Formats: sequence, C-alpha cells, structure tokens
Amino acid sequence: KDALELKRRQLKESGTQVADQILSMEERMAALQAQKQEIKEAISAGYSARSTADRILSELEDADGWNTWDILGGGGIITHMAKHSHLDEAQDLVQELQSQLRRFKTELADIQISANMQVNIDGFLRFADYFFDGLFADWAVGDKISQSLSSVSNTKSEVNRMLDKLNDMEKAVDQKIQQKRTKLEQFVVKA
Repeated sequence: KDALELKRRQLKESGTQVADQILSMEERMAALQAQKQEIKEAISAGYSARSTADRILSELEDADGWNTWDILGGGGIITHMAKHSHLDEAQDLVQELQSQLRRFKTELADIQISANMQVNIDGFLRFADYFFDGLFADWAVGDKISQSLSSVSNTKSEVNRMLDKLNDMEKAVDQKIQQKRTKLEQFVVKA
C-alpha cells in the first residue's frame, strides 16, 4: 500500500498526461467525499428533529391521558395543572422542532432534496378549560390534542421518509467512492 501511494505521488508530480488523469480521479473522489459530508449533516439534522418529535408526542400523549381523566370526572385543579404542564412542554418543544426542521430543510437543499415539513400546535383552549370546566371544554381540548398528535406524527413520518432516502444515498455514495478508489489504484498499478 505504501509503495502504491509512493508511485501515485511520483506519477502526479511527473506532469504528464497520467498525472492529469490521476488528479482528475482524485477530484471526483473529493467531490463524492464532500457530497457524503453534506448527506451526513442532513442525516444528523433529521435525527435531531425526529428525536424532538418523539418528545413532543410523549408530552401530548401524557396530556391526552390527563384530559381523559378530566373527562371521566377525575378532574380538578391538579388534573388541569398536570395536563397543561404537558401541553406547555409540548408547545416549547414545537418551537425547538420548528427550528430543527428549518435546519433539516436547509441541509436537504444542500443536496438538492426539497421537503415540506411543518408542525403547528395552536393554543390548547386553556382559558376555556380552566374557567368553563366541563365536558364540552374538556372534549375541545382533547380534540386539539388529537389534532396535534396527528400533525406531529405526520411530520415525524416525513422526517423518517427523508432519513431513509438519505441513508440510501449515503450507501450509494460510499459505493461510488470505493469504486473510484479501486479504479484509481488499478490505474496507478498499470501506469
């Protein structure tokens, strides 16, 4: 391997047509390496967004459980506080997710992939839930929670779809890099 590397360097320094061919092959490999780096950055951004989406889903599911308890008559101020604590945490995480999705979209654009991912959790009828406590207000809150769960789940599915595509792209680039490396080595050996 060391001998092969030495021969490659000597051929490159020769200034001949062989040197130009080696440089051209190395440039193509460098471009593939840069592409792989862009893909890795997009994958990292996608995993961050997916993780935050999972945390939001967990908070919303907890809030939904407290809301169910509230509807079934176990409500009270403690139930409201617990439910809205989870909803507040979900809302805070949505802001984080929006930022992560923007970063993910930017990274995808760097490798010419477009995606339309967005999540929105509106206010959860806190005022009505606290001050008009009753079955209808609790149902309205439950409906908002269900809509939010669906929205975040859809966003997570889209992120997962993009991550699958990115992982496939990374494997394909790895194969191309290996093929180029093998071709370069064979060229140097024959030169």
